[in-house]
Amino acid sequence: MNDIFVLDACALIALLAGEPGGDNVKKIIQDAVDGNAYVKINQINLLEVYYHLCSVYDQAGADKALKKIKEFPIEIIIGLKEEVFREAGRIKSKYKIPLGDTILVAECIIGKWILVTSDHTDIERIEEAENIKVNWIREKLNKK
Repeated sequence: MNDIFVLDACALIALLAGEPGGDNVKKIIQDAVDGNAYVKINQINLLEVYYHLCSVYDQAGADKALKKIKEFPIEIIIGLKEEVFREAGRIKSKYKIPLGDTILVAECIIGKWILVTSDHTDIERIEEAENIKVNWIREKLNKK
């Protein structure tokens, strides 16, 4: 069975913006093109990407980029299954992380999928405690 990767907003933004780690996301998507992996993103994380694009460009530029994203072999997860809904509530209450990350973590716990992110701040403390697999697209940035 092929691995299933779920992208965090920051992972897709890294790819689109040519940021460090973007090459790692590109490889995952290429694996999906080659039929060796599946890639997903939930609608809330895609909304975060769209919001970012609107902030950097404008709505027309964001719409153009969104159209291009939809050409990638990425399944957009629409809505929440009941068990993801309940797990997300538990995760949100326990870790107090942003809603998009909460849903992403819940999906990866329920589906036993691989979370793709650079968000060490919110995800690192949850990774071991919740026994989720994480594909870190880049090393933790040192804050001074």
